[in-house]
Amino acid sequence: MDVNEFRVRGKEMVDYICNYMDTLDSRRVTPSVEPGYLRELLPAEAPQDPENWDAIMADVENKIMPGVTHWQHPRFHAYFPSGNSYPSILGDMLSDAIGCVGFSWAASPACTELETIVLDWLGKAIGLPEEFLAFTEGSKGGGVIQTSASECVLVTMLAARAQAIRKQKQQHPFVEEGVLLSKLMAYCSKEAHSCVEKAAMICFVKLRILEPDDKCSLRGATLQQAMEEDEALGLIPFFVSTTLGTTSCCSFDNLREVGPVCRRFGVWLHVDGAYAGNAFICPELKPLLNGIEYADSFNTNPNKWLLVNFDCSTLWVRDRIRLTSALVVDPLYLQKYIRHHIRLAKRFEALVQKDRRFEVCNEVKLGLVCFRLKGSDELNQKLLSNINASGKIHMVPASVNEKYVIRFCAVVQNATEEQIDYAWDVITQFATELLDTQNLEKDQV
Repeated sequence: MDVNEFRVRGKEMVDYICNYMDTLDSRRVTPSVEPGYLRELLPAEAPQDPENWDAIMADVENKIMPGVTHWQHPRFHAYFPSGNSYPSILGDMLSDAIGCVGFSWAASPACTELETIVLDWLGKAIGLPEEFLAFTEGSKGGGVIQTSASECVLVTMLAARAQAIRKQKQQHPFVEEGVLLSKLMAYCSKEAHSCVEKAAMICFVKLRILEPDDKCSLRGATLQQAMEEDEALGLIPFFVSTTLGTTSCCSFDNLREVGPVCRRFGVWLHVDGAYAGNAFICPELKPLLNGIEYADSFNTNPNKWLLVNFDCSTLWVRDRIRLTSALVVDPLYLQKYIRHHIRLAKRFEALVQKDRRFEVCNEVKLGLVCFRLKGSDELNQKLLSNINASGKIHMVPASVNEKYVIRFCAVVQNATEEQIDYAWDVITQFATELLDTQNLEKDQV
């Protein structure tokens, strides 16, 4: 493809993308295919000769699109939002064209400097302490873009591990590092993302998973008791991963209680705000960030709720030297958008509460509602299975307080009240059919 054909095909691709976005509601939310469907449609080996671009795009539409789950679909309510917007798409195009691997200032000065400046902008908008901002006078902190929240947790745990080993080596210079490593203990709530457990495995450290309270929040007393028990056993607490806006039910760990405990024990406190962190650009939601002054690091994912395409996870640290030394070998429209999603979630919550057959299972603070039919887990599993199989809307389950719940999330950029009402109509229709069938079977027994 030469530059002249690229001009033509580029314009065609923009038209294809616009048409895709404009006609999404005419497609199924989830694909109706079986595992392995694509293997039969593609050759066993890569083509020896190039194909015409029109033929490639025909394959995209006829072979790839039938197997795509459409995360930007107005009836997709699973997981969390997947950031997408026309400016973000254009930004990706330009970045791909420049093709710069800006891994250091020398590799591309503009990349490093723009990243640092924009991360300060976002950190200020969120309400992070000034110590986390690169350009605050006397600050040792700053922000950096990572690929995922999982990477942020891993990187900060590695930094905390290096800090803890260094401190122990000063106190016990003749003890092997492997022995010291075997004593390190990290902590998180049962509601924390599984990436914390995986990070501990990669770091070769122990992880103690703690029980949250009845609102799925990790409390200070629980953490303190665990640390005291572990110290009595000769273990070394070194890292705590907390969450603001958990995956299962969008619960918030109590930073105001957990923070002082971490300070008392000299432990690194990380705050994972992958979803909820974006919401703190809204002034009225900043109280959910209370206690952040105790944190050593914080991350959020603009690709979840700030209309930025995947992948973009932002990480801030209070002391960047502690981070880099561990790895060295020698917005107003966005506020309106977030508030709109929260209003839609509240609308859905109200619909659930009006139907006595259902119950809400979480505190609805942001854009996620966890709900279920009153009854057994099996009943709710069947309900969700029937709804998703229909292709009319798509949701996913979670476990909250040992109960099977259904997660409903406002995810689409231009979501409407009509779409929320449509989703609730679908849910209640399938619930009625399921309960009627259940009652009929009981009558026949």
